[in-house]
Amino acid sequence: MDKSLQMLDWSLVQAFLAVAETGSLSGAARQLHTSQPTLGRQIKAMETQLGAELFHRQARGLALTSTGADLVAPAEAMRDAVQQISLRAAGQQAQLEGTVRITASVATASIHLPPIIAEMRRLEPQIAIELVPSDDTTNLLYREADIAVRMYRPTQLELVTQHLGEVPLGIFAAKSYLAERGVPRDLTAFAQHDFVGYDTNPAIIDGFKQFGTAVDRDFFKTRCDDNMAYLALLRAGCGIGFAQLSIGYADPELVEIDMGIELPTLPIWLTAHEAMRQTPRIRRVWDLLAEGLRPLVT
Repeated sequence: MDKSLQMLDWSLVQAFLAVAETGSLSGAARQLHTSQPTLGRQIKAMETQLGAELFHRQARGLALTSTGADLVAPAEAMRDAVQQISLRAAGQQAQLEGTVRITASVATASIHLPPIIAEMRRLEPQIAIELVPSDDTTNLLYREADIAVRMYRPTQLELVTQHLGEVPLGIFAAKSYLAERGVPRDLTAFAQHDFVGYDTNPAIIDGFKQFGTAVDRDFFKTRCDDNMAYLALLRAGCGIGFAQLSIGYADPELVEIDMGIELPTLPIWLTAHEAMRQTPRIRRVWDLLAEGLRPLVT
């Protein structure tokens, strides 16, 4: 094998993958937190080292050549191997200190986790916490986070999970809305009210179907997928909606509407990569998260 290929730098392969996945130097630069000129030089260096063109330059970005397309799979395998090395090495760190990166939904990160993290900092001042509020699925396999708080059970084999319990939901509306429209006393009156729903998330529509009521997106005259904005719409009086009981009860502007309906629940799962779970600082933060979140579940 050509010695130059044996010495192929991982940073060049990483740049190649980022451009292949985003289709442009600008997108890849954002993904890797670097500059377009740096990425351009890295792509050129890899092409020179391999003696092959990897991308066609187009007006709207970069497209893989046939050679470039053939290299995507082995480059992804190389990325997986590098990540495994990083995970295994990090998993051997024995000190109860360092940084733990937690990801959770925007609502969970904004409402439930701050007091839990404050307690962590009090108990373990040598552990730094990074909180990533995101409703996207952060990839634990690529160290985008060390621990994830999920409202579903992840299925990847490389992950370890712990089911903490189920979060009860309730039906809520603002005091101002109910003062104007009245409190519905039965399902017929309930259906005549305005509702706040999700925009693209089908969860609430699916919930209605479980109770034999077929509604579509247009049934909800106010729609929003962001849960924090959704709660703000409820508080403002846009209609009847749904919230975790602990959140609804704690909001002085909201009133629970008891329709005698048993609503679905939200599961809470803690998740981490198996190689990292036994790292002392991650295990300690895991345990403190579990302890702090349990009062929310049934």
